[in-house]
Amino acid sequence: MISEATMQTTLKIYNPATGEVLKELREDSREAIQQKFEQAKAAQKSWANVPLKKRIEVIAAFDKLLESNISSLALTLTREVGKPIKQSQNEINGAKRRIKFFLENSEKWLSDETVYAETGLTEKISFEPLGVLANISAWNYPYLVGTNVFIPALIAGNAVLYKPSEFSTLTGLEIGRLLHEAGVPKDVFQVVVGAKDAGEALLDLPLNGYYFTGSYKTGQSIYERVAPKMVPCQLELGGKDPLYVSSDNKDVKAVATASADGAFYNNGQSCCAVERIYVNEKIYDDFVKYFVDEVTSFKAGNPESEDIYIGAVTRKPQVDFLQKQVEDAVQKGAKVATGGKKVEGKGNHFEPTVLVDVNHSMSVMKDESFGPIIGIQKVKDDAEAIQLMQDTEYGLTAAVYCDSKEAGEKILKQIDSGTVYWNCCDRVSANLPWSGRGHSGFGATLSYIGIRAFVKPKAYHLRGN
Repeated sequence: MISEATMQTTLKIYNPATGEVLKELREDSREAIQQKFEQAKAAQKSWANVPLKKRIEVIAAFDKLLESNISSLALTLTREVGKPIKQSQNEINGAKRRIKFFLENSEKWLSDETVYAETGLTEKISFEPLGVLANISAWNYPYLVGTNVFIPALIAGNAVLYKPSEFSTLTGLEIGRLLHEAGVPKDVFQVVVGAKDAGEALLDLPLNGYYFTGSYKTGQSIYERVAPKMVPCQLELGGKDPLYVSSDNKDVKAVATASADGAFYNNGQSCCAVERIYVNEKIYDDFVKYFVDEVTSFKAGNPESEDIYIGAVTRKPQVDFLQKQVEDAVQKGAKVATGGKKVEGKGNHFEPTVLVDVNHSMSVMKDESFGPIIGIQKVKDDAEAIQLMQDTEYGLTAAVYCDSKEAGEKILKQIDSGTVYWNCCDRVSANLPWSGRGHSGFGATLSYIGIRAFVKPKAYHLRGN
């Protein structure tokens, strides 16, 4: 009899734009994942003993491989998640920019620091790798959210068990192949293939850290499971990111255009995508007109076409969720300015949808949509906007558009979010920490904080000469 631990199931990879099966893979059994862990544990110390500069050189080689393979990598990504091909290329280029940051800054932030020295006494801090880490990653930006974790983790000398989402497994396998080709030992970076059961198996292992990107519900479950282990656990979760447009805007059309891109780029399937918009009543009508004009200009269809801006929704159940959000809003008094329904035919396609006359009794203004849909609410002043922006359990990003920087910063200081924007939105910079508050998670990646998220400090008290 085959034990449950050794049973393997088939993981089917679908093209969300067509519904076709791209490939069938064998999921890793618990036994296989246990073996990968043991291999990683045995190899980690040797990797940590490789000089830091050499580890950085290996990651630089990986960066070059991304560049030389970008066309095929982008096509694979588009076919398995439905992202328009240009946006897939943009994502890989964005990952390369983040890798560049790590290449240029890791040595500075991982090298020993002498913090005090006098005759006969030296005090210094060294930074040691955590050990073997789990990186349970996301499908919406597998290169970007992945490189936030496994690149600095590897540079710091850790081994990584990397489980890509079951919706972006082919991309995850390509990442593993190129890292190995670049010089990362195969046992040091292991790709775990599977869905929920594979993730559960990782949570049962005696790992030295857990780094997850995904939904609040799953993140909460992971945190509860691993808390007794007393090891680092970072959670990058969802958001219901607000954007406020004050009456202090001279170019309302430009603001509407930028806001539409922030809401609908990557089909709205971004943790930091604009999820709800508040507009001062004095410019509300003009803003809505310009916003709807921009959204109706977005070309939707086959994401492999160069001129497509709206591709497919990655997860099929999300299409029904979006439809329910529209129906809920309309029943409670909202109007559909454009879109509003699933596109008939093959694949998971949903019309870019704008809802107006919305309020916080509606799901679309409270629950994460993660799709090509947005609600726009009229407000009388800044105070009402701030109140509504804060009416959420999430705290990932928030944006304000106004001509006065002073006024913008005054509003943003009152918003409890890990990232805030003035006259921009839906952007991430490797120079700044990426972190959430509340149901958006905790811990930080990127910036020097994200480099040191994968090491543990050791304090040296050195007496004598």
